[in-house]
Amino acid sequence: MKFDKLIAAAALAVGLAGTASAQELKFANFTPPFHTINASVIEKLNADVSAATDGALTVRGYHGGELGAGPLEQYVRVVQGAADMAWGLPGYTSSQFEKTMIAELPGAIPEEMPGYEALWAAFDSELSGEFPATKALALWTSEPNIFIMRDKLINSPADLAGLKVRVAGATAADVASALGATPVQMPINEVYNAMQTGLIDGVITGASTLSDFKLNEVAKALTVGAPLGRLTFYTVMNEGVYNGLGDAEKAALDEAIGMGLSKSAEDAWYAAADAALEAARADDSIEVLDLSDDAKQAFSDAVAGVVDSYVEGVDGAAALAALRGE
Repeated sequence: MKFDKLIAAAALAVGLAGTASAQELKFANFTPPFHTINASVIEKLNADVSAATDGALTVRGYHGGELGAGPLEQYVRVVQGAADMAWGLPGYTSSQFEKTMIAELPGAIPEEMPGYEALWAAFDSELSGEFPATKALALWTSEPNIFIMRDKLINSPADLAGLKVRVAGATAADVASALGATPVQMPINEVYNAMQTGLIDGVITGASTLSDFKLNEVAKALTVGAPLGRLTFYTVMNEGVYNGLGDAEKAALDEAIGMGLSKSAEDAWYAAADAALEAARADDSIEVLDLSDDAKQAFSDAVAGVVDSYVEGVDGAAALAALRGE
């Protein structure tokens, strides 16, 4: 069954079952409780709504896939009602989030513009249709992607020839292909074993994964500064559950979500990345290369056509303009 049909069927099933009346909202987290998402989104959301409602409404995190282990099924899990809330990556189901993922492309969002601001600027007019049967609670991007490699230091696009590089979604796959690598799409929680066993040679992702997913234990070479784009993330809530909240609880939740919650998440991702990179630079077993301007240009030249090609393919010109605040 196609993803959009699965979403529609699940939403109908939840609608027929009625809305939940429980005041403790279940937040599905496929990662361990030490992951950055917990403090920056789950715990913050719980603290804010609990304080505003004197404990009448709370949010409880179910970590490590307790409500369902598959990272790719997070969105459907919310629509089906297995969880009230969840977070995930649009790239894991790229065909659903074609326009949202424009934000992941190199240079799509100006460097000085926070990713969460860009995503919310485009949400109502261009992106909301990609989030059926849910209420979007937070949207944000990661820190800039880097090369995290098993043992080969990447100095130029030529170094990627013949290498298998994990990517999160379709846009990063286009970038990897343009650079001469073979993209391998898999969830981030499978990357550790894949790198350790040599199934992949490396990964294009943010430095925060060095700590959040312990990739510092299996990576020996990092390259920083190539234009590789960033990742996008969402936190969503079952629309029926949201609509079923009492007026006071809904008002408290509305105050806690949106731009503020998104900023909390993105700031935390950047902080985790900075700390992880600092630790990697201090680790004698990991080589870290900061590209020169000339070296960065070689990568820029190699991926120059990726943005235009992808945007044209998804009829995303208006979405790109909205993301850029144009």
